[in-house]
Amino acid sequence: MRWTALYVRSRHLAVALVAVLLCAAVLPPLLGDSWSNFFATISLGAAVAVAGVGLSGQDLDLDRTASFRWPPRRLVHLLLIGAVAGGVMLAAQGFVEHPMESGWILRNAAGLLGLTGLAATLFGGQFGWTLPLVWAMTAVFVPRTAGQAHDIVAWPMAAADSTAAWWTAGLLFAAGTAAYTVAGARR
Repeated sequence: MRWTALYVRSRHLAVALVAVLLCAAVLPPLLGDSWSNFFATISLGAAVAVAGVGLSGQDLDLDRTASFRWPPRRLVHLLLIGAVAGGVMLAAQGFVEHPMESGWILRNAAGLLGLTGLAATLFGGQFGWTLPLVWAMTAVFVPRTAGQAHDIVAWPMAAADSTAAWWTAGLLFAAGTAAYTVAGARR
């Protein structure tokens, strides 16, 4: 059990949990009547992004010399980020005027989680926040156009029943989860 305590401390999971709670649980009730798709996208993106910072330890060489296999631990860590961020956001919907659909939250948490895994793999764990936050921030400013182009580019803002948005988020989730689980964070 000692490795778990060391892992939690080296990844700053306590700070990440507090940040996720602030982004996904405190912000929605504070916004009250202003709560919308816009703020929900930013809140969920921020919640996943702040937790993604801990996807690598301070010393990658030390991590790589461990006597146990990292891929299962990486997968669990990444999936826990999505589960906590999505679960907290779902719970917060009871306190807002216009709640988001649970399918919308599930799709966006999965897609943003995949982007977090991709960012950690491509840029390093300390930059795991970059892709999910940048994509969420960009998606809110993409103008609505006819057809599926908007639902692919701005999938976090798309309706919960958009097939194109589900496919985009699913592909990002699969690619990011697989990349981070197999390769880990970049040096």
